[in-house]
Amino acid sequence: MSALHSVAEIRQVEQQALSALPPYTLMQRAGAAIAELAQQLLCSATVSSPSVLVLAGPGNNGGDALEAAWLLEEAGIEVSVQLHADESRQPEDARRALARVREAEIQFIDDLSDTALRAQSWALVIDGLFGIGLARPPGPRLRPIIDYINSLRCPVLSIDVPSGLNADTGSIVGGREGLAVQATHTITFISDKPGLHTCDGSDHSGHIVLEPLEIDDSHFPPARAFLNGPQCFATALKPRANNSHKGSYGDVIVVGGARGMAGAPVLAARTAAFSGAGRVYVAFVDEGPAYDDKHPELMFRLADRVEFGASAALVIGPGMGTSRHAHDILARALDSEADIVIDADALNLISAEPSLQHKLHRRHQAGAEITSIITPHPLEAARLLDSSTQQIQQNRPQAARLLARQFNAITVLKGAGTVIAFPDGEILINPSGNPALSTAGTGDVLSGLCGALLAQGWPTRAAALAATWIHGAAADQLVGAGLGPVGLTASEFIPAIRAVFNQIIRDHVQRRPAASPHRPQP
Repeated sequence: MSALHSVAEIRQVEQQALSALPPYTLMQRAGAAIAELAQQLLCSATVSSPSVLVLAGPGNNGGDALEAAWLLEEAGIEVSVQLHADESRQPEDARRALARVREAEIQFIDDLSDTALRAQSWALVIDGLFGIGLARPPGPRLRPIIDYINSLRCPVLSIDVPSGLNADTGSIVGGREGLAVQATHTITFISDKPGLHTCDGSDHSGHIVLEPLEIDDSHFPPARAFLNGPQCFATALKPRANNSHKGSYGDVIVVGGARGMAGAPVLAARTAAFSGAGRVYVAFVDEGPAYDDKHPELMFRLADRVEFGASAALVIGPGMGTSRHAHDILARALDSEADIVIDADALNLISAEPSLQHKLHRRHQAGAEITSIITPHPLEAARLLDSSTQQIQQNRPQAARLLARQFNAITVLKGAGTVIAFPDGEILINPSGNPALSTAGTGDVLSGLCGALLAQGWPTRAAALAATWIHGAAADQLVGAGLGPVGLTASEFIPAIRAVFNQIIRDHVQRRPAASPHRPQP
């Protein structure tokens, strides 16, 4: 798995590496990596003599940018530097890099206004204004510079993290008062960072390149955060046996559908069927339709007449409403021994009722496999944590961890860079998906997919990871085919999910080692 480390962890690794290396070594390595990537980006430039603008801020991030500027000039590339730092307060390595740039007689743009920058056409901008330690938003002098960078159509290469972005959380430093560079590429050092992949990070980081700077693995603490992907749930991917039947692939019961909201559980149920569940039931809170005329294989019931046992996976909440009747059905579901996916109105009911919170928390016994998955969007998460949506979005990894620990449940905090958290504090950030998912009903589709995997015997951990990744990958596939992101509806994701699921199963089977030649082939 691709590990993610916090700023504090990376600082610790960096200090240990610096103590074991000659001065200036890490900055030289960083500068060389930046210059190499910059030259690759310049290969696609349409101008015959490309010019590079290097913006160097205070600290070693600015020093890395200056080292790269010197190397690019040595390679015969026209470079201009704009320095946004007090030279007397620069760290030793950064001062050394600055001295090399001055000795090379690289052009400095001393006018710090964006007017001076607009006088030239740039083939590439290197953003070395701020690194991972930024604690406050850029000041008024730098805001027009960042606005200018964001207006350019050329590639923008950010060093370590786009300036203005929180490397731990992915939020813009300072919130609404802040501003961040919108990079087309980010070269990040030592280890990947959570903030590059969630919240605003996914809009600002562009294509991410990791450069470990040749630091020995022994300096790294055990990771508690990772990027999600098929490798994280590959052990659960299995081709279907010929000798199987509908009972081999389990039952899903989708509970929801208060009056006027029957569509939500039907979306979840259709997804469960398209994702391989053997049988799928919709248990309506109120009187619902008799059947689904597009998918008559789905079976409709009243929730009051359905038993919630360990033999079926439950998906509860889509379109459920928050009536007392819905509350009582949810309480019965939480008392069951079934694997359960809790979404939408079920989460709203739990956030408002301490007794339901207690029932959810006690479902997981110490040492046993977790049987509960909750899938809140930021507003539902805020209600569960008695917080605000803004506070949730300011630190999505922390919010997901709090939810998982408080409710003793695997938590899938939806949004840009969905965060999957476990009660022990481990998180994974999901890189698949795009704005096509920003439409009503896609959360119901996700919960139905997750329920189908549980019904087929997947462990809850693998089911949560796979459902989240496949859900996003289906959106990527549709947008890649030119269908969106604007205007895609939740129903359109369902066949795409089936296609992605079958494809990753085929890919996994093809990567398995060949059978021994001394054994009979199947």
